[in-house]
Amino acid sequence: MKSFYFYALSLFLLLNPAFAQESYPVKKLTILEVKSSINPATLNYLKSNFAKLSGTNHDLVLIKLDTPGGLVSTTKEILTEIGSTDFPVAVWITPEGASATSAGAIIASGAHVLVMSEGTNIGAATPITMGKDIEQKDAKSKAINDLVALVRSLSDARGRNPDSFEKMISEALSLDARTALKKKVIDQIVNDRRDLFNYLDKTELIIKGKKIKLDVLQNIPVDTIEMDPGQQILNIFANPTTAYVLFIIGAALIYFELQAPGGMISGAIGGIFLVLAGIGFQVLPLNVGAMGLIILSFILFVLEVYITSFGVLTIAGLASLIFGSLFLFRTENSFIELEITVVFSVIAAITAYVGFISYYFIKTTNREKSMYDSKGEEAVVIKCNEKENEDFKYQIKLHGEIWNAASELSFEVGDRVIVTQASKENLALRISKK
Repeated sequence: MKSFYFYALSLFLLLNPAFAQESYPVKKLTILEVKSSINPATLNYLKSNFAKLSGTNHDLVLIKLDTPGGLVSTTKEILTEIGSTDFPVAVWITPEGASATSAGAIIASGAHVLVMSEGTNIGAATPITMGKDIEQKDAKSKAINDLVALVRSLSDARGRNPDSFEKMISEALSLDARTALKKKVIDQIVNDRRDLFNYLDKTELIIKGKKIKLDVLQNIPVDTIEMDPGQQILNIFANPTTAYVLFIIGAALIYFELQAPGGMISGAIGGIFLVLAGIGFQVLPLNVGAMGLIILSFILFVLEVYITSFGVLTIAGLASLIFGSLFLFRTENSFIELEITVVFSVIAAITAYVGFISYYFIKTTNREKSMYDSKGEEAVVIKCNEKENEDFKYQIKLHGEIWNAASELSFEVGDRVIVTQASKENLALRISKK
């Protein structure tokens, strides 16, 4: 009788699709590397390579992930791509020091296999413009609830801890590799390819409702695919820091062109930088109001040169630049923000630049006045020029400044002289014997 029940149960498990298990011999491992923000270039890179692979060829994709975050919309599209594949997709957060934060944590929740290296972390997936109070009845809490439902569904389907993934969004929870393994957020800790293959071998997965068991050998072919040139260029410009710095440099060069027109060289180069920044801005979550503040700051810097505000316009310009920079990428579709060190490094450089330009123009404006204050001052002859009409022409050094001078007397280089008169027409001084 026991034999009858045993065979009956075996036959039931064999014929029932929900319990049937199929061996999946992995014949090729394709490695894709994501080492930047999650942006349209990342999506195109993953999507185009997924399209070349299939479960019928027994492919396995491994995404090496190290990302600071990215766009919510792009993140959801990547999850859709992973969910629609008929082959297993593994995510490996590596190397040591790497992280899958923000959008990266949400993508990791949808992987069929999720592993981490020692010294890495995962989490902090709260969109940067949203608060932590998930009970708020406003648009922000709705967006958080949507992301929470998404990661809970994905992590639960993969057999992971949905509560911890929820806290990554609602409370910005971040976990190191050992804690993540303890809380069942990840499947295993692996530090090299041998460890990875050993873990993957005999691992059981469910893909589109079908249960499979991986059969992975240590010597399977491995194909690492890099981004193509177009994807690499877009990925570079889609980096928020790169796009921001390009925009600031371009705006600074345009500002310089307005202050010292001529040749259009700085203006043309500045325009090129602005175009390159625009390439990045078109795929980044740009806050239009913050961009307006940055533009306003440069307008105020220009006005400071022509309007005597005793520094008020410059202070207002710096405040606009700071707030505009801090909120430039803060939108409801964003998991990215500029690093504070980058923002304040740019602020310091802009402050020094504006200060130098202001000092130069103020000095130029007051030069004529300083000429008349120099009457009776002692100077040194540093160069003797040819005689014109009745006067000998010289260059003299006065209080560290070099001036043109004239005298009916003959002097040698190094002679000390006295300034007797200033000529308004040609900004020259007349000198006599000391």
